[in-house]
Amino acid sequence: MHFSEQNPYKKEIVLSSLKQKIAAIPEGAGALFFIQIFATLGFAVLYSTLVLYATKKLGFSVKDATAIMGVFGAFNYGLHLFGGYLAGRFISNRNLFVGGMVLQVIGCASIAGGTSYLLYVGLAFFLTGSGLNVTCLNLMLTQRFKPEDLRRESAFLWNYAGMNLGFFIGFSVAGYFQLQEDYPSLFIFATVGNFLAIVLAFINWRVLADLNTPLLEATTKQFRLRLMAGIAILFGLVPIVFVMLHHAEISGNLVLIVGALIAAVLTYLALIHKNHRERNNMWAYLILTIGSLVFWALYQMAPMGLQLFAVNNVDRMVWGMEIAPQWIQNINSFVIMIGGPLMSILFDKLRKRGWNIDIPRQFSASLILIGLGFLVLPIGISLAGGNGLVAFKWIAISYLLQSVAELLISPIGYAMIGRLAPRQYQGIMMGSWMLVTGAASILASQFSGLIPEATEGLASSTNPTYHSLFSALGWSSVGVGVLMIILIPLLRKLINDAPKQV
Repeated sequence: MHFSEQNPYKKEIVLSSLKQKIAAIPEGAGALFFIQIFATLGFAVLYSTLVLYATKKLGFSVKDATAIMGVFGAFNYGLHLFGGYLAGRFISNRNLFVGGMVLQVIGCASIAGGTSYLLYVGLAFFLTGSGLNVTCLNLMLTQRFKPEDLRRESAFLWNYAGMNLGFFIGFSVAGYFQLQEDYPSLFIFATVGNFLAIVLAFINWRVLADLNTPLLEATTKQFRLRLMAGIAILFGLVPIVFVMLHHAEISGNLVLIVGALIAAVLTYLALIHKNHRERNNMWAYLILTIGSLVFWALYQMAPMGLQLFAVNNVDRMVWGMEIAPQWIQNINSFVIMIGGPLMSILFDKLRKRGWNIDIPRQFSASLILIGLGFLVLPIGISLAGGNGLVAFKWIAISYLLQSVAELLISPIGYAMIGRLAPRQYQGIMMGSWMLVTGAASILASQFSGLIPEATEGLASSTNPTYHSLFSALGWSSVGVGVLMIILIPLLRKLINDAPKQV
């Protein structure tokens, strides 16, 4: 009797607390979580399947397929830099996002045609759209929070979990159709998924409006002129990307050159910036970018060297069932999807107890963890059986360590831009942060190119090369991680929210 009388009261308190938490979420942040899921599906399918589709269906050599995958990553991430500028000054973030998704839909539908020519056409459309609109999602989310709002980190962790839910779905479906060798159905699935992201964007159109960009200062006439120019640029990039896809090596070198130039520009801007606090923040950003380049160069091995290793050198029969290569990558998606919210809750509790878990410490830990993720693979190779095949558990452990490392660095990196970037440089710094991943993709392609071609059943012929490569990459990352630990006091001094006198 006594319990039943109190129970409705307790339920009312719980519901009231839940309503308060929901009300505290900035308008638009929740919508972006669900949009992110569907916007990710097309990329997940291509990211996990492009090398296998090009080799098994279209007859590409492993070297050519890996080169295309390197350019795929480079263009997708490299165009993020230009996307921030184009959205902030010409089109607006929500307009560019929808325009980019339209190009992705056209791209996936074209690739479903099943020819080499349509692959290049589809990739040109898809990469232009994906490369430009991802920055828009991150900028729309970061604009929902004030610079000093500590909830930004949690929001990006949740959003990153949503993105990886999209990856999980995409990888799962891709693995199923891969085993069936039904590629047309797979790319049609990607087309429909990306189209639903457009539908969700239109449903939430009002709450996705830009809140803090230079474009908001333009007059109505100026906005219309810039919008038309922006749309022309958006579609004009497609034939340029199409041509550059046919010259993978030149395109890759171009991305590396552009990355170096952007680094030089940001260094110059930091030198001449007058605000002392913001200048220090920019220096911290540049130092952390170097660590990020090392991290992503290893991480981008997943759809290239690591995938080839999994296909040809790993025993993928587990409990009598063949594991599709894409399903192995789902280890990463699952850890991020579940671990993102859990890490957000854990870090909040630890910080309330006085633990100093900050950006420099997380970067250091992520570099060491991904290094260890590569160092376990040579152990597995050394313990391989007479057929040369590595036990599945070793690549599973590797992906687990890499996933935890990604959880530490990637969402925090995005949220960091809103904290460290001066308002006038927010777009270029968000874009350049993603350009680092593009440059890393080229480096990962070059690393993968060091592996001689092999077919299934000949694992022993390439095991020594994999052993040397994974060892070198792993120890290099661990070394950079240790260096970042040494630099933690300096980075903490540079990352300072308290205003200082100029």
